[in-house]
Amino acid sequence: MAAAKSANNKDTYKATALSFIVIGALMLFDKIFSFRSMGMEWIMQKDNFLLYAGAIFLIFKKDKSIGLILLGLWLMMNIGLVISLLGAVSGYLLPLTLLLVGGVLYFVSTR
Repeated sequence: MAAAKSANNKDTYKATALSFIVIGALMLFDKIFSFRSMGMEWIMQKDNFLLYAGAIFLIFKKDKSIGLILLGLWLMMNIGLVISLLGAVSGYLLPLTLLLVGGVLYFVSTR
């Protein structure tokens, strides 16, 4: 049990460290070269930091829950962007996704 918890902490520290490194490198690059002058100001939007951290946690951490939560938060903050990208299908996609995720969570919790 202690070994599993230690490995979980190591994964968390590794993913957190890599998130800090990536975000710090992006901020430094932005200060030196300015993403705005390259037409890529969307890279430095604060809500996209959740996307970067969520992706890093999904890649480097065995327990995917934190990465999924961060990506879910990013999705909720950018639901307008997602809806505009999906077009007419988005009116049905969000309710169906909520029903599906809720059903899966309910099934997992009752097992």
